[in-house]
Amino acid sequence: MTQRSLWLRAGWFAVAMVLLTVLGAWLLFGRGRSPIQTDLLAMLPATERNPLAEVAAQRLAHANGDRVILLVANKDDDRAQAAARALGQALGKDPIFASVTAELPPFDLQQLVTPYLAHRFSLLGDADRTALAQPGYDAAKALAQRVNEPFVTGVGTRLQDDPFGWLQHWLEQQPWSRSPLLPEDNLLTAHRDDTSYVLVTATLAGSSYDDVIQQRALHALDQTEHTVEQAQPGTQILRTGALFYAAAARAGAERDVHRVGFISTLGIALLLLGVFRSPGPLLLAFLSTAIGVIAATTVSVLIFGQIYLLTVVFGAALLGEAVDYSIQYLAARANAGSAWEPRQGLRQVRAALLLALGTSLLGYALLGLVPFPALRQMACFAMTGMAVACLSVFALLPACLLRPAKPLSNASVRIALAIQQVVARLASGRRSMVLAVMALLLAVPGWWQLRHDDDVHLLIAPPTALLQQEAQIREITGLGNGTQFYLVQGADAEQVLQREEALELRLQQMVDGDQLQGWLGLAGMMPSQQRQRANHALLAPLFAQPQRMRQWLQAAGFRDADIDAFIQAWPGTPLQLQSWLNSAPATPFRYLWLGDEVHDGAASLVLPQGDASSASLQQAAAGLPGVTLVDKPAGISALFGRYRSYASGWLLAAILLIVPVFAWRYGLRDVPRVLAPPVLGIAFTLAVLGYVHQPLTLFHWMALMLVLGVGANYAVFLREGEPHVTHRPGAMYASVLLSAITAVLSFGLLAWSSMPALRDFGFTLLWGIGFTALLVPASTHARNT
Repeated sequence: MTQRSLWLRAGWFAVAMVLLTVLGAWLLFGRGRSPIQTDLLAMLPATERNPLAEVAAQRLAHANGDRVILLVANKDDDRAQAAARALGQALGKDPIFASVTAELPPFDLQQLVTPYLAHRFSLLGDADRTALAQPGYDAAKALAQRVNEPFVTGVGTRLQDDPFGWLQHWLEQQPWSRSPLLPEDNLLTAHRDDTSYVLVTATLAGSSYDDVIQQRALHALDQTEHTVEQAQPGTQILRTGALFYAAAARAGAERDVHRVGFISTLGIALLLLGVFRSPGPLLLAFLSTAIGVIAATTVSVLIFGQIYLLTVVFGAALLGEAVDYSIQYLAARANAGSAWEPRQGLRQVRAALLLALGTSLLGYALLGLVPFPALRQMACFAMTGMAVACLSVFALLPACLLRPAKPLSNASVRIALAIQQVVARLASGRRSMVLAVMALLLAVPGWWQLRHDDDVHLLIAPPTALLQQEAQIREITGLGNGTQFYLVQGADAEQVLQREEALELRLQQMVDGDQLQGWLGLAGMMPSQQRQRANHALLAPLFAQPQRMRQWLQAAGFRDADIDAFIQAWPGTPLQLQSWLNSAPATPFRYLWLGDEVHDGAASLVLPQGDASSASLQQAAAGLPGVTLVDKPAGISALFGRYRSYASGWLLAAILLIVPVFAWRYGLRDVPRVLAPPVLGIAFTLAVLGYVHQPLTLFHWMALMLVLGVGANYAVFLREGEPHVTHRPGAMYASVLLSAITAVLSFGLLAWSSMPALRDFGFTLLWGIGFTALLVPASTHARNT
C-alpha cells in the first residue's frame, strides 16, 4: 500500500464522515424540533399482552401530559383568591399557554342537574336502590326526610323536581360532588387546616417534551409566580405536571453530559499528553472518538427517530472506550521508534483491534436483545460508535501518522512494568493458589449479601421537591393515581357498562374496608341500560297509583302545579351513553371511554384512587370477564426482574461464545488464562456490590456484560502487543493501563449520574474495569515464562 493510497483512503473516509456529520446536524437541529426524548415513558418497554391495554396506558399517561396544575396556597382566604386571579390573568396573556383556567365563568350549578332531569327515574343511588328493594318501603317517611334535609350548598336538585331526593342522592355519588374543591367566588377552592388552596390549570400550546416549549413555559411560570408571591405575602404556589418532570430530567441529563464529558475529556487529554508527550496523538485520538460518537448519534436518530436521555449521557461516557483503538495504534507508533512505518503498524495491531471490536460488539449485541427501547438504542449507539471509531484507525490514522513519534514517557512505562511484575509474580507458583483461596474467602461474604430490586422507579430519580408537591396536590384535591387502572372490555357499550358495575361492587367493598379511597369510572356516572331498567322497575310501584303519590306530596305541602309536573314526568326516558358523552358534565371524563380506539367491541377505563396494593386490586378483578388490571410500573418491574434473572445465563453464554474465538487465536490451553482477568473482575465486582448493599438490577448485569467485553479487550491488547515491544518491557501494559484509565474516567463517572440506572451502570463498570485492568498481566504470564 503506497503513501498515495493511504491519502486516497483517508480522503474518501473524510468525505463520508463530513456527509454523515451534515446529516446528523440536520437531524438534530434542522427539523425545527429537538430529537432528544425527555418523555421517560417512551424509554420503557411494552408490557401488556393486550395491545389495547398498552394503548390505554399511553392514553392515560398523556391525557393530561400537556396540562400544568398549580395550587395557590395562603392562610388568608382573600389573598389566596387574589393571588390565583393574578396568576391566571398573567399566564393567560402568554401565548405559550393555549388556555388558562383560574376564575370560572359565572354559571348556575343547576347546569349540572338539568341534563339528568328527564332521566331522573332511571338514576338511583346505592342506598336508595337497596331501600326500595326491601319490602315495606315507606315513601312518606322518605319524603319527610327529604323535605327536612338542610339546605344543599353544592350541586343540588330543586325540591319540586326531586321531592324524594332520589336524583339528589345519585348526584352526591358523582365525582364533582365528592371533590374537595368547591366553587367559591367563581374559584375552585379547598380548605385544609388553616390554609386556603385555589386551583389554577393551564394547557400548553405544544408538547411538554418539546425543549422550546419547556423553556418558554418555565420562564413564564417562574417569573409570574415570583411576581404574585411578592404582591401577596404568604403565598405559596404548588405545581405539578409532565412539564416539570420532563424539564428536570433534561436538566439532570445536561448536567451529567457536561460533567462526564468535561471531566473525562480533560482527564483523557492530560493522560495522553503525559504519556505520548505531544499534542498530535491527543488530537487524533479525539478526532477518531468524535467521528465514532457523531456516527453513533446520526445512526441512532435515523433508526429510532429520536434519542433518549439515557443514550445522551451514555454517549458522553462512550469516549473512554472508543478511544482505545486509536490509543493502541498510537502506542504501536510510539514503541516502534525510528523504525515506524504506518502500514506495518496497521498489520501489527489489526488482529488485536478486530478481536477487541468483536468482543465489544458481542457484549453490546446481547444488550440490544433486551426488549427495552432505551437499552436497544444504547446498544445501537455503542456498536455504531465502536465500529466507526475502529474503522477510523484503519482508514484515517495511517495517513496522518507517517513520521515516527516520541516513545512513551519513561514514568508511565516504569509504573506499568512494576505493576505487571508484581501481578505476574503473584499469579505464578503456589502463591497463586493461596491468593486465589484468600480472594475467594473475601468474596464469599459479599456474594452472600447480594440481593436484587427490579422496581422500575429505580430507573429515574425525579427531584424530591416535585414528588412532595405532587403528593400534596393529590392529597388536597383528591386526584387519583393514574399508574394503575382497570381496562374493561365487552362486545358493545352495554356489556362494558354492566361489567364495570360488577367491578364497582367489589371496589365499594374495598372502600368500605378502608382498603381504597374510591374510584373513577363511567358506570357510576352513566349506568347501563340494564341497571336503569332495574332502577325504573323499583320506582314503578310507587307511581302505579298516581292518586296515592298526589296524597303523599300534598301532605308534605307541595303545590298542585309542582305535583302535576312531577307525576307527569313519569316514566321519563333512560339516559343514553352517546348523549351523556356529549353533555357538559361528561367533558372531564370522556378520556375514560375508549370507543375511538376499539375496532371490534367497546372498552372503558376505571381508575382506582388511593394507595391500595397491586395484589388487592388484582383480587378485585379476579373472575370478572373482560376486566383487566393494568399496572404499568408493576408490569415493567416484573419484566426487568424476568430479564435480570436471565442475565447470568447471558453472561455465561457470552463467555462461551468468546472461548472458541480465543482458542482459535491462542490455543485452548491458554483460554482460561486469557479469560481469567475479566471473569475474576466480574466476580470481585459482585462481591463489592454485596458489601456495599447495592441491590442488583438489570443495569448491573448489563454493565457486567461490558466488563467482560472490555476486559477481554485488554487481555487481547497485551498478548498481541507484547511480542512487538520486547525491547521495552512494560510499554505495552502502559498502553493497556492508559485504555483502562480512560474508560474509568468516562464510564466510572456515570457512578455520580443523576439517573439511578446510569449510576448503577457506572458504579459496576468502575470496579469491574479497575479489577480487570490490574489482573490482565496474569493473562500473559505463561507465555513470558
